[in-house]
Amino acid sequence: MLVDERIQVDFKGNDRIARTAKPLLPLRSIPREARTVMPAVAEQPVGLYEKALPAPWSWEKRLAMAAEAGYDFVEISIDESDERLGRLAWPAPMKADLRRSIAAAGVPILTMCLSGHRKYPLGSRSPQVRERAETIMRQAIEFAANVGVRIVQVAGYDVFYEESDDGTVAQFVDGLCRGAELASQAGVMLALENVDVPLTESLARCMAIVRQVDSLWFQIYPDMANVAAAGYDPVTELAQCDGHLVAMHVKDSLPKTIRRVPFGAGIVPFEQVFRTLAAMSYRGPLVVEMWADPQASDPLATVRDARQFVANQVALAYPALAPFTTYSKSQTPEVAEHLEEAVHGR
Repeated sequence: MLVDERIQVDFKGNDRIARTAKPLLPLRSIPREARTVMPAVAEQPVGLYEKALPAPWSWEKRLAMAAEAGYDFVEISIDESDERLGRLAWPAPMKADLRRSIAAAGVPILTMCLSGHRKYPLGSRSPQVRERAETIMRQAIEFAANVGVRIVQVAGYDVFYEESDDGTVAQFVDGLCRGAELASQAGVMLALENVDVPLTESLARCMAIVRQVDSLWFQIYPDMANVAAAGYDPVTELAQCDGHLVAMHVKDSLPKTIRRVPFGAGIVPFEQVFRTLAAMSYRGPLVVEMWADPQASDPLATVRDARQFVANQVALAYPALAPFTTYSKSQTPEVAEHLEEAVHGR
């Protein structure tokens, strides 16, 4: 909120001073198109899912090759395999090695895809499984804080290998609430992913859970392809996320098929989706989610093509996105004046 720099001081006796600032503009008086007044770190940060590159590669090589293919960051996977779940229990020297690899490559790990809860769900009927699930959540948050991960994507499974009911949903939401509290203490964002179960197959249903958890540290990290594969319109669904969207998985899909569909060969309406993101003034991370072909002679070929595909979509949807966006001259003189002051210090 823009405020008058002159602070009004009222003396109430000898031991109390009330400091008040008079608002110059009401909250949300600045239209969205006028709010970006400083250059962004990147025009649109695009990351690459870890599994898009060969599993045997070291982290230093994986990060360096992602940079070579044009990506700004990498997303780490913590799936239900013992190997990847084991990362959460790495001792301090192994985490330090990962930080050194990040520094050497100059490519951060900004996001985490935490799908290990599919095997150990927060909504399980088993108290032992729920305890394991909460341990995974706590360890994931601690790992993220230690290595610099900003966003932990939580898969929207109340249960996966059990039957879902009101009880499992309630346990799931309770676990998310406890996770959000831990995340707030660590300064790490949790965000819900829409997945292939009725509870969270639509973004509208995911947002109902986000509102129920009701935490600044628990938002939504949707997958546009999962939405389309479940039979929903991604454009209509994305509107449900306005103000809560912190990252986005980018991939293609077919009905009920959410993996290994080449870009442009599926049903995701990419042009409309990216225009919707632009209309929402979304400037957050986009993560290309794909899986490496172990038989490929050039492991980077498909990830380079995917990076170019996303770049083309961003260029079409964000034609006015420039390194130094200031303000719109079409705004009221009062708003323009205050934005001039914010940008130029006048």
